[in-house]
Amino acid sequence: MTAADAPITEPLADPRRADFERWRRRSRLIRTLRLVLPALIVLIFLGLVGSVAWSTFNSQPRSARAGDEPIRLTNPRFIGRDDKGRSFVLTADSAIRDRLDYQRVILKKPALVLDEKGPDEMRINGADGVFHEQTGKLELSNGVRMADAKNAFDTAASLFDTKTGEVVGSGPIQGAGGLGEIRADSYGVYGKGDRMVFKGGVKTRLETKK
Repeated sequence: MTAADAPITEPLADPRRADFERWRRRSRLIRTLRLVLPALIVLIFLGLVGSVAWSTFNSQPRSARAGDEPIRLTNPRFIGRDDKGRSFVLTADSAIRDRLDYQRVILKKPALVLDEKGPDEMRINGADGVFHEQTGKLELSNGVRMADAKNAFDTAASLFDTKTGEVVGSGPIQGAGGLGEIRADSYGVYGKGDRMVFKGGVKTRLETKK
């Protein structure tokens, strides 16, 4: 066999080797992407979660710091009207606004006058109180006294709604009215003060007019 008849294999091997190298590079790239892409997706997801959490945290009102001084009021005065059009005036010797709830005012020696100099005048006072400006509720405690043109009562605590003009209490109450003396465990004053409801251990002593 002459040199001219010998098979030429080298030129055929080079294309096969090149194809193999390209296939191997593609395989390596695919394996790399299979590892990198899931990790990248996880990082993006964690970033989104962190961003949402941070935005939510910043949008919430920050609680007062321990060193913040409460807002103190001297001779505070609150005025308004109930749903029957009667005006009320709430005063106190002093007051402190709650640092954690600005609408909550802690009162010392509060006194409320409803419908002053009117036909439904009522006065309520106590040693301590809390006024919720947003709801219009006034909590009174420690030596609470209620009085109108016909009645006067003493009780341990009461809740006065400045929006409706109604008073309720779950503590013992005693006092005197147009018909005599009365004691009870709980009470409520409704309407324009013309309806009083007493519950629990009610004791009365009627006084007949001579």
